[in-house]
Amino acid sequence: MLAEFDLIRRYFTPDPTSCQAQPGMALGIGDDATLLAPRTGHELAVSVDTSVVDVHFPADAPARAVGHRALAVALSDLAAMGAEARWCWMALTLDAAQLADERAAHAWLDAYAQGFLDGCARWHSVLAGGDVTSGRLAVSVTVMGDVPAGQALRRSGAAAGDIVAVTGALGGGAGGLAVWQRGERDLAHPLLRRYLLPEPQLEAGMVLRDFATSAMDISDGLLADLGHICRASGVDVVLQPEALPLAEGLTDALGADKARRAGLSGGDDYELLVTLAPAHLAPARQALAARGIALTPVGRCVAPGAPEANTARLEAAMEGRGWQHFVPPGAPFGEAGR
Repeated sequence: MLAEFDLIRRYFTPDPTSCQAQPGMALGIGDDATLLAPRTGHELAVSVDTSVVDVHFPADAPARAVGHRALAVALSDLAAMGAEARWCWMALTLDAAQLADERAAHAWLDAYAQGFLDGCARWHSVLAGGDVTSGRLAVSVTVMGDVPAGQALRRSGAAAGDIVAVTGALGGGAGGLAVWQRGERDLAHPLLRRYLLPEPQLEAGMVLRDFATSAMDISDGLLADLGHICRASGVDVVLQPEALPLAEGLTDALGADKARRAGLSGGDDYELLVTLAPAHLAPARQALAARGIALTPVGRCVAPGAPEANTARLEAAMEGRGWQHFVPPGAPFGEAGR
């Protein structure tokens, strides 16, 4: 059976001299703590996200996808702040039974580590430390990035009259879960890729620092996450459901009604939800389009209690706001194992 420190050295420890080449990192994996030197004139953005088997990903999900997804969903929080990814820490909890067959354990860990470390390289997030322990399969990832002082995006800046917009397309996470539960296993399927191999919108977040008044990532469903911005900013919203950009293949897979519901409350999309002053919408769309990123207006902010606000009516029609841990879900889509 694999031992803890052998496992760490084999799968997650780089060349001990490699951290010396990382800007701002004086000491990395192999000691009791990491030593960092943040960039002058920047603020640190830090977030932690836990992925648990049969809650956030299916037990039989490919190991590479588990590693990719655990990092991607954590980095999505940095994207929502407009931060540049710098470092990450990964705590992996492994079921002892999973390690009993050493050949199978090595195969799973090889693929898992590839998915996680490939993501680190792709999104410029250096694995700076972590932990391995036994228990129910779960991955906790702490991410750290930085953002020029005073430029971080927050949930609290929206104002009446602002445009509400989303990057990319919605409903793909929920649609991917639905097709997985029907037995689809080909990761070339566009909806499965959206669910198991999501992409944190880090580049979009950095671009939107110059334009957005508020932002957050769409992890629990558009309606639920829009509610967070409304409460933090003291506004309400007139949302246009017919304007939602839906993920490729979603309507074919679920039908028109369920596809629209997935876009409104499905969750697991990891796109960015932003508000912008009307004058900033066109330049923001142009700046993002130059990078191959779509930005679609889907509504506008209004004063609290404005009679035209419709988010509460939409939430009632969806029979719930999206995913919340410890609360029975009210919508038919979301994270695995509901």
